[in-house]
Amino acid sequence: MAATEILADAAQPEQDYSLDFSRSETLTLGVELELQIVSRLDGDLTRGATELLALIERKQHHGDFKPEITESMIEVSTSVHHNCATMSAELTDVRRTLIQAADQLNLLICGGGAHPFQHWAERKIFDKPRFHHLHEQYGYLAKQFTVFGQHIHVGCPNGDEALFLLHALSRYLPHFIALSAASPYYQGVDTAFDSSRLNAVSAFPLSGRAPLVRKWSEFIAYFEHMRGFGVVESMKDFYWDIRPKPEFGTVEIRICDTPLDIERAVALAAFSQAVCRYLLIERPFVIDESLYAVYTFNRFQAARFGFDGSFIDPTTREKKVLRDDFIETLQKLAPHSAELDVTALLLGLEKVAREGNDAFWMREAYAPTRSFGDLVWQVAQRWRGNN
Repeated sequence: MAATEILADAAQPEQDYSLDFSRSETLTLGVELELQIVSRLDGDLTRGATELLALIERKQHHGDFKPEITESMIEVSTSVHHNCATMSAELTDVRRTLIQAADQLNLLICGGGAHPFQHWAERKIFDKPRFHHLHEQYGYLAKQFTVFGQHIHVGCPNGDEALFLLHALSRYLPHFIALSAASPYYQGVDTAFDSSRLNAVSAFPLSGRAPLVRKWSEFIAYFEHMRGFGVVESMKDFYWDIRPKPEFGTVEIRICDTPLDIERAVALAAFSQAVCRYLLIERPFVIDESLYAVYTFNRFQAARFGFDGSFIDPTTREKKVLRDDFIETLQKLAPHSAELDVTALLLGLEKVAREGNDAFWMREAYAPTRSFGDLVWQVAQRWRGNN
């Protein structure tokens, strides 16, 4: 989940408080990616969102482009897809559009969960009333939490199934963290975390896990209860790692760092689709509070150590290395990945688990020169597809 979306959500109360769950075709996909706008001169974050968006909107394009809380960020999102092949094609077109605009403005675009050395005090709030309101409300946090995430939407036929997936997916949350981790450096320091971005997110209210409610009617009652206390005003006030999105008819996985390239972003969507199909068809475990007994422990281990972290299976209580559980999970998913035609994408993720994620790649790229500017240049080339 991105802290910038947390802030943007908090300042935008819904005018329509309907919690009717829109019916979506099961297992359809959509993704959102928050991206860094970087100076070619020194590799630092720089202002550029206003000019980029204006340039893009003058041309026909696929996907959706919109601002985030600071001028150094831009968010892109796809339309709804039935399969990952069409999603990949759209994201390739989105990337082309964004890079062409950035090149015209002499800017670079980067993935990654956090910029390696930017300083929060230098950020410029995007000129929209709701963003200025956030700056007034949260003070320095509004600029300090300039971090970048990928959100994956998976279509659900109704709210009950969305809540089932929300809770069942919690077992696999560490897998998503380790697969996407791309923020080892923050404010010019090696944090010793694979995903330092998640520490930034944890400062905000109503982050972390959702409450254990199994029926959509129970969720509506919970929402109204919280609204009665004045804690929330809309669904956007829930900043959980995984949350339902009733207006889209989806469950939204919000835990991932933005990967360094679109290929990894598509593979993460493929993994989410295969896991959800497995969960919906095989119903491998009971949804109860025991699923969350080791949630915080597993989440921390994945953020800190990636695939080398410890993982405790909440259903069997077995402790193992996260990498081993992920590989076992891929074996269980094999028939489902075959049905979805994403076997090759998941085999690519197995290679990530065995050989190193984006955080590992960033440390390897930084080591020869120990230059953050050079690292940012290499990250920008990854986003362009120059691997």
